[in-house]
Amino acid sequence: MDDIVVNTLAESYLTLSAGPGGAAEHAAARKSAKYSLLPPSHTFQPLALETLGPINSTKIFFFNELGRRLSDVSGDCRETTYLFQRVSLAVQRYNSVAFKGTFTVPTELD
Repeated sequence: MDDIVVNTLAESYLTLSAGPGGAAEHAAARKSAKYSLLPPSHTFQPLALETLGPINSTKIFFFNELGRRLSDVSGDCRETTYLFQRVSLAVQRYNSVAFKGTFTVPTELD
C-alpha cells in the first residue's frame, strides 16, 4: 500500500477537484502506474485521499472489505466505521499540521 494525500486547494489540482474525488482518483491512477511493474505475486493497493475528504473508489472497496474481515474476527459489526473514522482523523491531523506550517515563528528581531 502506498498512501498519498492530495491538497485539492492547490492550483495544480483545481481542475481535477471540480468533481468529488477527482483529484484522489487521479493520484491513485498515478500510483498504480508507478507500481505497474510489480510481479503478479504482489498486490498493490493505492490509497489516495483528498484534504477535504474524498477517498479513491478502489480504496473505499478495500476499506469495506477490510472492515468486514475485522468484524468477522472481532465480532464487532462497527469495525468498518471505526476504520473510516481512523482515516478521517489522520487526514484531519495532516491538515492541521499543514495549516500550522503556513505560519511563521516570530523571532526576537520581530
